[in-house]
Order: sequence, then C-alpha cells, then structure tokens
Amino acid sequence: MLFINRLFEIFSGLLADSGFLLLFQGDGYKYIIMICVAIFFMYLAIVKKYEPLLLLPIAFGMLLANLPGAGLMAEPTEDAVGGLLYYLYQGDALGIFPPLIFLGVGVMTDFGPLIANPTALLLGATAQLGIFIAFLGALALGMSPQEAASIGIIGGADGPTAIYTTTKLAPHILSTVAVAAYSYMALIPIIQPPIMKLLTTKKERAVKMEQLRPVSKTEKIIFPVMVSILVILILPSTASLIGMLMLGNLLKVCGVTEKIANHASEALMHILSLFIGISVGATTDAATFLTADTLKIVILGLFAFMVSTAGGVLLGKVMYKLSGGKINPLIGAAGVSAVPMAARVAQNVGKEENPNNYLLMHAMGPNVAGVIGSAVASGIFLAIFQ
Repeated sequence: MLFINRLFEIFSGLLADSGFLLLFQGDGYKYIIMICVAIFFMYLAIVKKYEPLLLLPIAFGMLLANLPGAGLMAEPTEDAVGGLLYYLYQGDALGIFPPLIFLGVGVMTDFGPLIANPTALLLGATAQLGIFIAFLGALALGMSPQEAASIGIIGGADGPTAIYTTTKLAPHILSTVAVAAYSYMALIPIIQPPIMKLLTTKKERAVKMEQLRPVSKTEKIIFPVMVSILVILILPSTASLIGMLMLGNLLKVCGVTEKIANHASEALMHILSLFIGISVGATTDAATFLTADTLKIVILGLFAFMVSTAGGVLLGKVMYKLSGGKINPLIGAAGVSAVPMAARVAQNVGKEENPNNYLLMHAMGPNVAGVIGSAVASGIFLAIFQ
C-alpha cells in the first residue's frame, strides 16, 4: 500500500508540474487558441505550400511558445539561464538578423530589370503608400508616433525592415508587428490576386510586355555603389539595411566573390530565415498576444498591405494608359518588398489571362524597387521619431 501511495504521489507531482493542467486553468484557453492558430499556419505551409520557408518556422515557434511550462522564451535570472529561443530572439531584438537577411536578399536580387526600366522606381515608391496611410490610421486610433510608424512598415510586406524599425521605435509591440509582417508576406498568394483582379480589366491583365534591354556588367556594378552613396547620405538611418542589401548585390555582380555570394544566398540565408522565423513565432505568447491592441495592429497591417498593393496597381493602370497599352498594370502590385513572391504572383495572375504572358522579369523591377522603398520609408521614420 505504501508503494502504491508513493507511486500515486509521484504521478500526481508529474501531472502538477506538467503543462496539461495549465491549459485548463485561468487563461489556459488562450494557449489552446494559439496552438490551434499555429497548427493552422503549419497546414498552410505544408499542405498549401504558402511560403513554407517562412511560415513553417514561424508556426512552430508559435507552437513552442504556447506550450505552458516549456520556458523556451524565459529570460535569464541569477539562478537560471534563459530559454533557447530567448537567446535566438536577441538577434531580432538587437537588430542583427534583419540587416544580415538583407545581405542575403541582395545576393539573390537582380537589379537588372530596374536598371533597364527606371520607371519601375515609381511603381515601387507608390506601393509604399499603405505604409503612410496605416501610419495615419494608427495615430487616429490613439497610438504613439513610434508605434504607428512600426505598424505602418507592415504595409511594405518586408519582414526584416518591419522588425528592424520596431526594435528601434517600439520594441514592446515587436512580436505582433513581426508576426503580422511575416504572415502577410507568406499569404501574398491569397491576399494580392483578388485586389489585382478587382482593379484591372481582363484586357489590361492580358497585356504582353516587350522584352527589356540587356544590362551590362558595368551598370550592375555601379548601381549598388551609387545607391549606397546617395541613399545613405540622404538618410543615414538606412545605412544598416541599404548598406547590407547593396553589399550583397555587389558580391553577386562583381564576379570575383562567387564563393562568398553563394554562401550568403544559400547557407547563411537559410539559417537566418530559420532563426528569425522560429524566434519571431516564439514571441506570440498567448498571455500577451491575445489582446485588443494586437487585433488593431493585425488589422492595420493588413489594411496597409492591401493599400500598398492597390497603390501599385493603380499607378500601373496610369502607366498603361500613358504607354498606349504597353505596360501591364499587374506589375505594379509587385512594388511591395516581398522578393520574389510578389513578382511571382503578378506573373501567375497575368498568365491566367494570357498563357503566353511572361511578366516575371518586368515585375522584378518594381519588386526590387519596393525593397529599397520600404528601407527608405523606415529610414524616414527613424530619422523623425528615434
């Protein structure tokens, strides 16, 4: 009998120390909600294949953060070290991961379409419209300028820039901003097409654009150097993002650093994407994430992204008219910063109307312009509010 009582005490203690009881006590239902959200995101990543390299690490980080008792995001104390994901998260909080991601993006980016068609800069700039509209909307809802700026950046569909800006201006809302930004990036194939189709006609979507002119190696080498000089001198606050972006591109196009470029675009990029995804997901603790303010941020971020998409498409329609029907307005939607996801969406929507249409390279011009544009928007906010 003593043995049975002791065994019962051991199992009772294990149950008391487990996370199961916490799920059914107090606000435990919030953890259950977040676990369901995490599983839904995993479904989208694995089954629907919606940007799995982004969405799957975020979803699994979200799952780990909402298993009570795991302590993976626990801060260090005098008596104990912090959790594993807490230390990974410092790469986000200290502004280290986002610029390094930009280094990899720079290597993977071809600025040739933008150099061949400089008017794409206008599409990339207009597609940042949602950033400033959401900024004003957040101010109207009573948020501070720093919070409003951080929320607005979500409209650029640029996760690293959103994280970098928020760590500088409003770190207390970093988890919500980061998850919203990366989630909308991953859900671009769902969010953008209805807006693109709503604002364009079948005839406009079917426009087949002429091939871009060839761009010389010299032009490609000069471009990142000149952009770095001009943009950083005008907005020094953009140095970390623009500097790393252009360095990565120069490593690619100069022709003498192939090994470094390959590692930056492959191994380094994948490792950073994994770390930033799982650490961003791990910030979504139910106790702090499921609030009214979180809902406001998510809605404003979605609104910003939708306005940015619409702004790019509407300018594309203007350019369609001015060019005599030679420019497909769908490429304007690629002016958001998600490279190359937004460009692929423009390609796919255009191909639905005209199977012989090939818009990808044309859409890459506004797409890479959007990367620069969102970094510039971030620099403006940092210069004013930091």
